[in-house]
Amino acid sequence: MSESNNSAAAPETEPSTISAARLAANRQNAQKSGGPTTPEGKAISSLNAVKCGLTGNAMLFANRADIVRYFAHVESYETQFQPVGPEESALVQSIADIRWRLNRIPGLELAILATGSLVVSESNPSLAAPDAEMALELYVRRQYEKELRNLHLQENRLARRRERESAELLRLQSARKSKEEEALAEAAQAALLAQHRKLPLTQIPGVGFDFSRSRFATYMSRLTPSQKEKFLQTALAAAVEAPQTMEAAV
Repeated sequence: MSESNNSAAAPETEPSTISAARLAANRQNAQKSGGPTTPEGKAISSLNAVKCGLTGNAMLFANRADIVRYFAHVESYETQFQPVGPEESALVQSIADIRWRLNRIPGLELAILATGSLVVSESNPSLAAPDAEMALELYVRRQYEKELRNLHLQENRLARRRERESAELLRLQSARKSKEEEALAEAAQAALLAQHRKLPLTQIPGVGFDFSRSRFATYMSRLTPSQKEKFLQTALAAAVEAPQTMEAAV
């Protein structure tokens, strides 16, 4: 085999190390990518913050006072809706978080306009005149249309999610309360039947499971005589016993 063929068959290889000149150039470029350094550039960069804090599960707080206000806000929702169980609690927490985010949107919009006005005024002093206030706002809204549009898009999404979750919470609580009401009525029938038969009431069905003993006592205290009579007749019918009034039983 000829020498020319040997040289053609040998693959060319890249150097395994970066040259000193290339390494120096990379370091110099890296120093230039540390973010904006001018006040105007930093102001524009700060607008990126409005894209965060409205999505995801994490809550962003600027200071300790905001944290205190947030927990008071969530507590007010728990007091209002009185959730029972993990599903209702999760929905109430989510609804409170959505409202917290919605409440922040007007402030974020003002922050975009204020910061944008500062940037535009520095680059175009003619728009900083007192009689150019409307022109300045119009210019800023056009310049930061993307940020403002994103803000309003998030607002609409949050509002629709809040509406869905509020409806789901109402459905869960209505079903739970209806089931509890049925269990309380059955327990009341059992208690009135035991009283009618002069039997000791050692155990009330549902107590400790569907409702507490204090809840049952409150329920019984609110029943009218006619409601108690109706419950007793229902219990007697279910027990295959001849219906009779409570007065007759006495």
